[in-house]
Amino acid sequence: MISVTDLRSGIIFRYLGQILKVLSYEHIKMGRGSANVKVVVKNLKTGSITDKSFISNAKVDEAHVERQDYQFLYKDQDSAYFMNLKTFEQISISLKVCKEHVFLKEGETFSINFLDNEPLSLNIPPKMEFKVSETGPSLRGNSATNIYKDAILENGLKTKVPLFIKVGDNVRIDTETLSYSEKA
Repeated sequence: MISVTDLRSGIIFRYLGQILKVLSYEHIKMGRGSANVKVVVKNLKTGSITDKSFISNAKVDEAHVERQDYQFLYKDQDSAYFMNLKTFEQISISLKVCKEHVFLKEGETFSINFLDNEPLSLNIPPKMEFKVSETGPSLRGNSATNIYKDAILENGLKTKVPLFIKVGDNVRIDTETLSYSEKA
């Protein structure tokens, strides 16, 4: 059992039979009364995101999660397939559970969380590099403000990029907000 005041972003715990991952944490103390802990959590089985509120002395069950590195091989309509680099064992993760599958690139290594030897979730780096496959023409001018144009990346993701980005350029994307971060 862990106290809810020890919850931080990225911690995985069990609550009412669900496996939850903390996305954000906020400790609120009003004038009178007890403090509250508000967390935004992601259900790792269903992928749904909800808000939870606890009183500050509440406790939740700790989930003992093991993290291992796997190389992404390929994906089909239903699953993504990975290989353990040490044992060469292959596993598959359902695309319904793995919402981050748009960021998967063949041959790249990702860490996977396991609970009771079952793949639970995929850890994606905060920023990833992709090639621009389609965008409007590169334009000059009006550089006093940030002006963006639509672009489609090699993985099919649509985002906004600055005017100077052209087809074939590599850009870094923030995987949380799906927005342009910088030119690579």
